[in-house]
Amino acid sequence: MMNVVVVVILSFFTFSISVIFSLNSDGVSLLALKSAISNDPSEFLSSWSELDSSACHWNGITCDENQKVTSISLSSKNLSGYIPSEIGALSSLSILSLSYNNFSKPIPIHLFNATSLHSLDLSNNAFTGFLPQQITSLINLKHLDLSANFLNGSLPQELTHLTLLTGTLNLSYNRFTGQLPASYGTFPVTLSLDLRHNNLTGKIPSIGSLLNQGPTAFSGNPFLCGFPLETPCAEPEAQKPPPNPNPNEEEVGFVGKGKSGNGSVVVSLISGVSVVIGVMFVSVLVLRRKWKLDEGKMGKEKLEKPEERQKGKYVVLDEGFGMELEDLLRASAYVVGKSRSGIVYKVVAGATVVAVRRLSEGDVTWKFKEFETEVEAIGRVQHPNVVRLRAYYYASDEKLLVTDFIRNGTLHNALHGGLGNNLPPLSWAARLKIAQGTARGLMHIHECNPRKYVHGNINSTKILLDDDLQAYISGFGLTRLVSGCSKPINSSTKKLSTSQIIISPQNSTSSCTMYMAPEGRVPGSKFTQKSDIYSFGMVLLEILTGQLTDGGSEVEDDGKGLESLVRKVFRQERPLSEIIDPALLNEVHAKKQVVAAFHIALNCTELDPELRPRMRTVSDNLDRIKLQ
Repeated sequence: MMNVVVVVILSFFTFSISVIFSLNSDGVSLLALKSAISNDPSEFLSSWSELDSSACHWNGITCDENQKVTSISLSSKNLSGYIPSEIGALSSLSILSLSYNNFSKPIPIHLFNATSLHSLDLSNNAFTGFLPQQITSLINLKHLDLSANFLNGSLPQELTHLTLLTGTLNLSYNRFTGQLPASYGTFPVTLSLDLRHNNLTGKIPSIGSLLNQGPTAFSGNPFLCGFPLETPCAEPEAQKPPPNPNPNEEEVGFVGKGKSGNGSVVVSLISGVSVVIGVMFVSVLVLRRKWKLDEGKMGKEKLEKPEERQKGKYVVLDEGFGMELEDLLRASAYVVGKSRSGIVYKVVAGATVVAVRRLSEGDVTWKFKEFETEVEAIGRVQHPNVVRLRAYYYASDEKLLVTDFIRNGTLHNALHGGLGNNLPPLSWAARLKIAQGTARGLMHIHECNPRKYVHGNINSTKILLDDDLQAYISGFGLTRLVSGCSKPINSSTKKLSTSQIIISPQNSTSSCTMYMAPEGRVPGSKFTQKSDIYSFGMVLLEILTGQLTDGGSEVEDDGKGLESLVRKVFRQERPLSEIIDPALLNEVHAKKQVVAAFHIALNCTELDPELRPRMRTVSDNLDRIKLQ
């Protein structure tokens, strides 16, 4: 009888081992994580069973085609426990997100054996101890968020060895001590750095990308001093302005000598008017102006060669662009837009179709070299979601910009209808694609140059759509080229920060003003990247609600605009159907995604500019919204 019992026990034990080992090694590592979790109030991990042959259908788990685990997403599940060392054995793991739980104990060193990680989010937990230097093994890491824990010790200088860390480094709300390593100045300017609310001490090194950080990156460290904080250091030199990271900054980019900072734009490259209102020839426009060149004020512009003024100059910025001036002179041009910055033509030359903007004349006089500097800086901003500048023409009183022609009109027309709009109502998938593309384009404008370019007039008429509903930001750089769109800055005017420009809201239309950040509506105020982010948030609200930003006549908002209405609905927990575009009501599956997008838009439209996220953060958050 005893022999029978022994045989049965051994058989059961052998069967259990065989079942467990039917899982691959990744599945076994995940079971170690489940065992390390002491509390799972929502039973989110109940699907994690040792009886399964694969872990790829478990809650929170994503695998590749080889059944290797690539993502663990367990955020906001109220889990308690610790991270076992076995997680480091997941060789294909690229995303680990355990934020907003109650994980504790030190972060295990063996976790950093998972060298495929490119996003590690352990924020809002209760991890303790030092940040291990072995974290530098994560050579593919792009995003690191360890905020809101109980980590202590000094900041590892070796973090700068993570050369791909270009997205996020958030170590805020911990207990880190000591000085801020000077090596952190070697982080790329694209990195979103957040060291708030620790116990850091000493002077912030005035070096490299640390000079590009705002005060919010370091606030809440009472013994930290120096730029950009308002707390001066004891050393006399700490009270001096920080050195300019680029001594030639005033001579490059969008700024000519004696000019103001870069980038506000008030009018679109191609406006929403898509009806043909006239047919004319570019040759007539150019030649008519050429006949007047001899009447120009030659004596007042000695730096320009007379032959340049008489003949004009046509410059192709893209080597692959084959349209010459003679082609423009022979081509037919159809008016597709008219605004304060000038007239936009659709120019057809054989199989080539381009948009040509004829800049308005005004009280701003450009010398060729200054105009060349401005326009070629615009041409260097190249991104799949930014309208490409291909060529330009300069004469003393005739200036043309040649860009790609985007065929499907503006986002404004796609949302609200208009002459020439043949698009059906935009689906949620299309709207999300447009929002994500626009965010990437604006992020590139903000980050493509250390001088922190600003668009200055983001709204739905500045977002163009092609046949695939790919979004293109238009109008970048126009403010500096036309009069009446920004306050002219002459050589006697005090020079501004290159991340700011002076604007004159009284020149803007009321519809454009509704996209403008509150701090930018005061005449003479400074317009920054944070203002662009507010404008993008308003565009995102317009995409989600289908309403104009001033509320129009279709919403009851006490006259405070769309942003105020949406905040009120969320604050009072009223039905989402009150604000969402009716065209989206049937897409029930997208409700969670739409709500997430609303929260992103509200973050962008915070009244306090310092509370608004960077454009990279906005873009990343939108990209995390996945279609089901």
